[in-house]
Amino acid sequence: MHVQQMIATHPDVQGNTNEALIRCIEACYECAQTCTSCADACLAEDMVKDLVQCIRLNLDCADVCAATGSVASRRSGSNELVIKRMIETCAEACRLCGEECEKHAQMHDHCRICAEACRRCEQACQEAADTITPTLQ
Repeated sequence: MHVQQMIATHPDVQGNTNEALIRCIEACYECAQTCTSCADACLAEDMVKDLVQCIRLNLDCADVCAATGSVASRRSGSNELVIKRMIETCAEACRLCGEECEKHAQMHDHCRICAEACRRCEQACQEAADTITPTLQ
């Protein structure tokens, strides 16, 4: 991904990048794609009725991850509080989706892969959130 290169060249950043935030953005986009693919794979399973909650959490997590990646990528101006809250929400969405996918991981490889991506994203979000200290205005 080109996240680090793009953010580093932003006029408001001037090369000063938050590496934990960059890892978080990359993990968010990867997780969004993985969750979308997992939801689609779940829909193709014969036992789709048993996977309804998994599909719901996949789709919710994918949307939250994509939105978080977008918000965290914006460097113009300042909105640390919203970025931190988005990242924290993303970590929670990933935790919930990962737990659900783990329930199906032995039967469906796509759920195992998705659970792994969710765990990586959850960890990356937690690490990035710890680096952001919003100023109260």
